[in-house]
Amino acid sequence: MVKVNPRRRPEIHTVTDAPRPMSEDIGHRQRRYLMSMAIRTGCFVGAVVAGMAGAPLWCVGILVVGALFLPYVAVIVANGGREPTASARFAEPVSPQHKPISGQRPEIGS
Repeated sequence: MVKVNPRRRPEIHTVTDAPRPMSEDIGHRQRRYLMSMAIRTGCFVGAVVAGMAGAPLWCVGILVVGALFLPYVAVIVANGGREPTASARFAEPVSPQHKPISGQRPEIGS
């Protein structure tokens, strides 16, 4: 005989619990990576132009540091995996007199 734990609630799956499609997730990460690389390219070109124009050394230094560290940050963020999404939650019953979910029969452990 199977013992039923009255405190254990059945797990309810909903359509809103489904994660984003893999193709959509990959596309999102690719766009983020390309945007970061575009900013890195802008930092590099800006450092060269600022250096040739005689800009202050601190300004050129900030642009060079940005051009050096942005690829590392972009790769870490892009390879971070799928982002967690919030799932829908059902409200707990207000009173124990509520009708149980259809199809659940505690005597057979379903």
